[in-house]
Amino acid sequence: MVKKKGGKLLNFIVWLTGVIVSLAVGFALIGGTLAVPYLGVINVIAGWVAVITTIISVVLALLKY
Repeated sequence: MVKKKGGKLLNFIVWLTGVIVSLAVGFALIGGTLAVPYLGVINVIAGWVAVITTIISVVLALLKY
């Protein structure tokens, strides 16, 4: 299978976009900007889970390279 030259760069851009979106959603849930109706504190917990797992995945990805 032949890889394209820009494959790694594109993969990095997609990965970075996912990290940014995950953090944005997590912090929006924590701050109350984004919420699922009738779930209250579950929104904050889900936000912290999103932020923590995103940070862990970034650290693991950096350690891999």
